[in-house]
Amino acid sequence: MALFFGILGTFSLRAVHRDRDLQLSPFDLLLLGLASFRTGRMIAYERVAQPLRAPFTVTKPDDTGAGETVVAVERGSGVRRAIGELVSCPICVGTWVAAGLVYGLHLLPRPTRVYLAVMSTTGVAEVLYELNEALTWLAEAARKRSAE
Repeated sequence: MALFFGILGTFSLRAVHRDRDLQLSPFDLLLLGLASFRTGRMIAYERVAQPLRAPFTVTKPDDTGAGETVVAVERGSGVRRAIGELVSCPICVGTWVAAGLVYGLHLLPRPTRVYLAVMSTTGVAEVLYELNEALTWLAEAARKRSAE
């Protein structure tokens, strides 16, 4: 948290010295939300980010038997455990990603907008995939009930 607030303070002071406010349109907020959602889930769950999570998390079978889940390392405490809790939670890591993206829009808008475009597009695709998955599951459950 100290790091977050330190960067936020530095960012805010730079913005004041530049004498310009950060202007975010509703479309910017939508892109930020989708990109933060997608990046948070990628860091917390996907195999591509597993090497980044490895020192802080373990992947184990889910208690429900539905798949696997990423959890903070059980041994150790302090910073290692805190980082493990952070990177195993898509909402938690998404908050930090969102902060970085907002800073990026202010400090380096062009490359940040490219990243926003790519990740928000894949965020929409992921939402649509999950919606399709849920509807398929509901349809299969309804067919099973109607056959009984």
